[in-house]
Amino acid sequence: MPSTARPLRKLGFLTIGLFDPADPAAGHESTLRIIELGERLGFDSAWLRHRHLQHGISSPVAVLAAASQRTRRIALGTAVTPLGWENPLRLAEDLATVDILSGGRLNPGVSVGPPTHFDQVKDALYPDTAEAEDFSYERVRRLLDLVRGKPASDFSGREGFEVFSDVVQPQSPGLGRRLWYGGSGLRSARWAGEHGLNLLTSSVVKAEQPDGPWDFAAIQQSLIREFRARHPDGDAARVSHGLVVIPTDSASPEQRAKYEAYAAQRLPRTSSPQGPGRLLFAPDLVGTSQEIAERLSAHAAFREVDEVAFALPFTFAHEDYVQILTDMATSLGPALGWKPAG
Repeated sequence: MPSTARPLRKLGFLTIGLFDPADPAAGHESTLRIIELGERLGFDSAWLRHRHLQHGISSPVAVLAAASQRTRRIALGTAVTPLGWENPLRLAEDLATVDILSGGRLNPGVSVGPPTHFDQVKDALYPDTAEAEDFSYERVRRLLDLVRGKPASDFSGREGFEVFSDVVQPQSPGLGRRLWYGGSGLRSARWAGEHGLNLLTSSVVKAEQPDGPWDFAAIQQSLIREFRARHPDGDAARVSHGLVVIPTDSASPEQRAKYEAYAAQRLPRTSSPQGPGRLLFAPDLVGTSQEIAERLSAHAAFREVDEVAFALPFTFAHEDYVQILTDMATSLGPALGWKPAG
C-alpha cells in the first residue's frame, strides 16, 4: 500500500446530518448513531456541517451536546459554523458549555462572510441592524477573545444575592487552542495563521489566479504552506484535510453504482472556477481503499497533512454511511498509515 509523506495520524469524518422535514427526529437520531459508530470504529473525530433554512443540521452545537453524552472519546467538531448567523458572545457560552459536557472534546470550526441569501433573510435575522453588522474577520476575533477569557463586561462582583463575572461562563481551559478556521483562499489562510487558529481545508478552494489551467491540489498546498508560514507553531500548526472520499471495498453492486453516479453528476464543476467567488471543487474520490490511497498519496496538499475529516456525501442512506465509515476505518485509514484510537 502507498504511504503519504506524513503518515495519517488522525482520521475523522464530516456529515451534513440530512433529515426528512416530515420526520426530522429520525434524521437527527441517524446522525447520533453515526457518531457512536465512528467512536466504536476508532475514528478520532466526527464533524457536523452547519445548514440554515435547509434540511440539514441547523444547530450542530446542540446535536454535539447530545453526542457528548453518548460517546466518551471521539472529538466533536463543527465544519463550519458561519459566524454571520451568530452572536459571538452567545456562541462562546454555548461552545464552552458543550466543551465542559464533553470533557474537553469540542473542536469548533468557524468561517466569516454575510449569511447566504442575506437580502432574503436579513429582516428575520437582523431586523434593526442589518446594515451595521460586521461580517469580517473581526467577528472571529471577538469569538476568540471571549473563548480565551478576555472580559465581556466592565462589571463583576456581587449584586444582592447574585454574583456576576466579567468573562464568559463557564470557562473551558484549552478550548481556545481547539478553534478552527475554514479557509479556501490565501487571505483566510494568512489570517488564521497569524491569529493562532487551526486550519480546516475542504474540497473547495478559491481560484485566485485569473487564468487556467487550475490545479486544485497545488492551490490547496499553497494555502497550507501560507498558513503555516504565518502560524506561531510553524510546520507543527494543525491542518485538517476534507475531501469527499467514498471507499467501496464492502459496498454492494447497487451501492457502487449509486456512488459512481453521484460523483459523475458532480464532476463537471471541477473543471473550472464556479460563480462570482471563483470556487474550484475537487473531484469526489470513489473506489477501493487501495485506489483511493494511491490517489491521495499523489495529492500535493494531502501530503502536507496528518489529519483528515473526510466528507460524507449529502444524500445517501444510513446504511450507506455505515458501509463507507466501516471501510474507511478498516481499510482506507490503515492504508494511509493510520491506527484506530482507543
